[in-house]
Amino acid sequence: MEREREGAPPRLDGPGRRPPDPRPGARRSFVRIALVFYALLFGAAALWATLAGDSLFYASDESAIRGVAWLRDAGAGALVAAIAIFLSRELTRRTRWGEDLARALGALLGELSFGDCVLLALASGVAEEAFFRGALQPRIGLVAASLVFGLAHFAPRRELAPWTLFSIVAGFALGGLFAATGNLLAPIVAHALINAVNIRALTRPSL
Repeated sequence: MEREREGAPPRLDGPGRRPPDPRPGARRSFVRIALVFYALLFGAAALWATLAGDSLFYASDESAIRGVAWLRDAGAGALVAAIAIFLSRELTRRTRWGEDLARALGALLGELSFGDCVLLALASGVAEEAFFRGALQPRIGLVAASLVFGLAHFAPRRELAPWTLFSIVAGFALGGLFAATGNLLAPIVAHALINAVNIRALTRPSL
C-alpha cells in the first residue's frame, strides 16, 4: 500500500482505518476508564432493580417462569447483530456521512488491540443492556427507553450525529429483542457482537 502523503487525511480502506496510534499509554487509560464506567453503570442497574424488588435479567415474572431458551435467544441476538453490522458496513462504504462517521469514531477510539475490543464489547453489552433494557425499559416502555438510549450516545459534533440516530434505531431493535424473548440474553449477545466487530474495524491500523 502506498504511504500516505504528508499532511493528507488518513485513507479509509475500511471503516475508520488509520496509521498506528503512537499513544499506547493513553489507549490503556481509555480502556480502564471505560471499564470502570461500565462497572458503575451495571452496579446502578443492579441496585435499581434490587431496591424495586424486580429481576434485572427478566422482563417480567412470567418471563422468569418461562426461563431462557438459550439457543433461540442467543441466535436471535446474533441474527440482529449480523444485520446491524452489514448495514453499518454498507453505509460506511456507500455514503459520505457514513465514511465521515467512521473516521470520527475511529479517531476518538484510537488504535486498540483485539483484546481491548473484546473487553469493551462485553462490558458495554452487559452494562448498557442491564441498565437501558433490564432496569429502564420495564418502567418507561420500549419507545422512551430507546430514545433515552440514543440520547445517551449523543455527541455535539455534526459528523457524529448519525451515531445518535443509529443508536436510537439500535435501541428499538435491542428493546424489541428484550420484549420478545423476555430476558437480556438476546440483546446482550446482539450488543456485544455489534460492538466487538465494529470497534475492531474502527480501531484496526491500516495494513
